[in-house]
This record gives sequence, structure tokens and C-alpha cells, in this order.
Amino acid sequence: MRAYSERLSVPVTWWLLSAVTIAMLGAELWAGLGALAALATYAALALACGATLARWGAAHIRVTDTELVAAGRQLPLRAVGEVMALDERQARQLRGPRADPAAHMLIRPYLKRAVYVEITGAGATEPYWLIATRHPAQLAAALGGAPAAHAPCAVPPRPGQ
Repeated sequence: MRAYSERLSVPVTWWLLSAVTIAMLGAELWAGLGALAALATYAALALACGATLARWGAAHIRVTDTELVAAGRQLPLRAVGEVMALDERQARQLRGPRADPAAHMLIRPYLKRAVYVEITGAGATEPYWLIATRHPAQLAAALGGAPAAHAPCAVPPRPGQ
């Protein structure tokens, strides 16, 4: 049975950094504009930051016997080709200069490692999925791919290269 489940929750330090930033900006406005402007700023920034961090942290990855589900998007396992656990350098390359605009990417700024999932089969609209994860070796193994993120593997080429 292929069982894997992970929630891409936001680290506590990001919540704390947001709270400190909101407090500093609110204090700055309190001194310059008064209590009403500061309270409105506190409320607006807390709502915006909280909603953003909560949404980022709500993403969930799940592998079952028949499919891969990443943040609500489903991929049948029969459409999965090559799977590679990527280290930080390899993941950075596929998020940046080697990225394919047609690829599906579930990435988070606080997760540096990822798993590359090639999409095979007729009618595939995306060449690959890039899924950020805290446990790339376990996710790759659940998908039937290379479990070693430390193995020297090349970053997959972009289609047409």
C-alpha cells in the first residue's frame, strides 16, 4: 500500500515574524497618526498576514494506491513517470531558471526541497509536477521513485532541450 500524507504547514517562526512586523508598523503609525489609524492598520495587517499564512499552510499532499493529491489537484498514479527526490540546489533550479511554465508547481518559500514527478501519457497538459515537501525521500518512495535525495542526479531537462 502506498500511503503518504503531509500537510505543508507554515513554521511557527513565520507567524512570530509576522506578529513582530505588524506590531512594529502599528506602533510607527500610532506615534505618527494616532490610535485609530494604528488600530485599523493592526487589524488589516493581522487579517492579511493571517489569511496568507493560513492558506499556505492548508496545502496537503496525499498518496494513495491510485492517485497523488497535491493541494486539491489529483494525478492518477498510472500517469506518473520518472520520480526524483530533489535536494535544495536541484529544486531551486526547477523553481527558477530551468522551470517549465506549463508545469504544475506546489511550492512554498519555507520548503527548500522538492519532488519531481514526470507526467506521462496522452493528453497530459503538464510536463511535470514539482512538489515542495519536508520529506522528499519518503514522498518519492511512496510514488515508486528514487528515494535518495542525496544521490547525484541531474535536474531533468526542460522539454525541447
